[in-house]
Amino acid sequence: MRKICSVIAAMIFVASGGIAVAEGPGDPTAVKKEDDGKWLDKEGNPTYKISADGSVDWFTYSGYRRYHSDCHVCHGPDGMGSTYAPALKDSVKTMSYGDFLGVVASGRKNISTAQENVMPAFGDNPNVACYMDDLYVYLRARSTEAWGRQRPAKKDEKTASYTKAEDACMGHK
Repeated sequence: MRKICSVIAAMIFVASGGIAVAEGPGDPTAVKKEDDGKWLDKEGNPTYKISADGSVDWFTYSGYRRYHSDCHVCHGPDGMGSTYAPALKDSVKTMSYGDFLGVVASGRKNISTAQENVMPAFGDNPNVACYMDDLYVYLRARSTEAWGRQRPAKKDEKTASYTKAEDACMGHK
């Protein structure tokens, strides 16, 4: 349900006036943990939590997996960009959470560069739309260099409420 709400919020945001000028994501320090295991920053945006022993929260781990299954083809390994698409680890430094959701859900066409590039809309693709928070959290960790390029060796377990929300978003009973 949480992820469905994220997708709907992104679509409403875009429909109500498009992508606003981003103010950036702010301080990524995790201050509050929700029941589903998601960490939030002081502004209420999803963020990462990396423990002293190197364990990552479930959202960062899931974002790593989802990024490498759906996003790295264009945006390069670990959000580092390619000749085809920009480095998302740099983009999220100046992009707000709402802008991120809007671009992933609705896509974007950039014609102000030497070559036109198009980000397709993924709002209808449950393999991306159901995991937008996870992707944002992972890229946020990459943008601050809090997480490197390696696969997380240790991770928090997936919570029952996360599994329930995931099943609902993916259409599983």
